[in-house]
Amino acid sequence: MAEEIRVALRDWDWLTPWANGEIGASELAALGYSLRIDPLNTVVDLPHSDTYVGAEASLSKYVQAVANGNDAMVALPHLLMQGFRHRCIIVATDSNIESPSQLVGGKIGITGWPDSGNVWTRAALADAGLNITSARWCAGRLTADHPETDRLGEHGVPGRIEAITGKPMIDRLSDGELDAVLTPFMPPGFYTKSSRFRPLYRDVRVAEQKWAAARGFVPGHHILAFKKFVPAEAQLAVSRILNESKRQWTQKRHKYAETTAWTAVDFWDEAQTLPEGWDRPGLASQRNMLAEFVRESVIQGLLDAVVPIDTLFPLDIPNAA
Repeated sequence: MAEEIRVALRDWDWLTPWANGEIGASELAALGYSLRIDPLNTVVDLPHSDTYVGAEASLSKYVQAVANGNDAMVALPHLLMQGFRHRCIIVATDSNIESPSQLVGGKIGITGWPDSGNVWTRAALADAGLNITSARWCAGRLTADHPETDRLGEHGVPGRIEAITGKPMIDRLSDGELDAVLTPFMPPGFYTKSSRFRPLYRDVRVAEQKWAAARGFVPGHHILAFKKFVPAEAQLAVSRILNESKRQWTQKRHKYAETTAWTAVDFWDEAQTLPEGWDRPGLASQRNMLAEFVRESVIQGLLDAVVPIDTLFPLDIPNAA
């Protein structure tokens, strides 16, 4: 009987070809394994899970774990969540703030200080002249539906980087107690004409295109990780299955572009603007981005020193297409 490799991932649209049975797992079967993918609405704590041997994992948490000598899990340079973060800075709809420079000396809410996405957002703000020391940061829950939890870790600095509890950040932002909020997921009602909030940048696409031109990559957030006892050949086989599912899904989106009003235009703009293979798994495509994430983590005080990329990802993904 085949040994099951059970993997927890966010319920990404690109998993549809796999879920529909359009992709086989013969390579894994030949190794004596079967694959089960559980689409979830959150990221599991893989090292402490009794259910999963593989999962979508935070890049930031993984890098910090390796830096601290924790080898409970290993990861592949396979980015499962990758995207720009200029869009994640929101202000009140009636705010006159339209650039990071206007936030200097202000008060900014953040959903989690060490989170991968927020590392990139702070990097984007720093590029625009707003360094960590240029504002006061408040870590708290976005809405009343989010739990009160530790969102700082060991990174709090009295008077500069502090936790806030009680009143949700979107209410503080609406009431003028915060000047902006950094959040990867928008609050309810954001995508409506009557929204209380808007992106900081009036033209987010232009800001992100400028970032891509300057940096040469798209920021990565979540990676494919396994418990260390999973054989390398099985890890790579799972990676290839996921990559094939995304490839087939993308081909279908190119054909059925009417899923949103502007999907076809977005695909064209992406092809003309971003480096070819920007989301391809493997160090050939992702090394520069990953190295920059480590560098930013040092700059922002999340790491004491640079961790070499080949230490973080000793197993590369060859010939990913």
